[in-house]
Amino acid sequence: MNVTLLAHTPNPELTVASAARLCYSGATIDDVREKLTPEKTAQFVDMLSEIGHESPIEHATFTFGIEGVSRALLAQITRHRIASFSVQSQRYVKEAQFEYVLPPEIEKDEQAKALFIEAMEKDQEYYDRLTDMLKTRHKAELLAEGMEEKAADRAAEKKAIEDARFVLPNACDTKMIVTMNARSLHNFFRHRCCNRAQWEIRELATKMLYLCREAAPNLFKNAGPACLTGPCPEGKMTCGELIKMREKFKA
Repeated sequence: MNVTLLAHTPNPELTVASAARLCYSGATIDDVREKLTPEKTAQFVDMLSEIGHESPIEHATFTFGIEGVSRALLAQITRHRIASFSVQSQRYVKEAQFEYVLPPEIEKDEQAKALFIEAMEKDQEYYDRLTDMLKTRHKAELLAEGMEEKAADRAAEKKAIEDARFVLPNACDTKMIVTMNARSLHNFFRHRCCNRAQWEIRELATKMLYLCREAAPNLFKNAGPACLTGPCPEGKMTCGELIKMREKFKA
């Protein structure tokens, strides 16, 4: 898995503090940033966290490049709907030799690992066979309609992979660019940094949080699983490692 912070709002904490100050003062837009020293900016960001006033932090956005994650993870991350996603398409991009994510628990077991790899190789074989079979038929139809050969070849392949992709597994890797505002990221980290989250998206969330803390340390210093700042919300399903989790995410 490779996660990169591609871009973020310039001076994200100053932007958030400016929005917060505007809410609580009679300052004009031109004057709102006056006297917002780094110390004052940090105080405003801390105050927002303490009183639970979250709307000002929506003014800061963060864009991540994410590679080497599975289509299974894609199904989970897109449940966080207040975000923008651009994902590499299996409809337009041919999986000539798809990469895949190998779950750690399968990797630990040599027999399970061998069976998993065999399944991936079979999926690639079926995908290739279906693509060739469908492409041949589509190309013949397009040529019969009078389309030029090169154009027919391209169009036929596109139509073929559009249907052949249905045999590709959840393990098939994908790439995406994701943009979230800081409020949505706090919500994302609260749910996905938790030990109860699925291992792959938990790893992704933790890497994203690390990058956010580097870019805006005050804005994200209390971000993480819900147990970081309060009791575990999982009830009987708790992992029982509250102290360990707090130590991990405060570090």
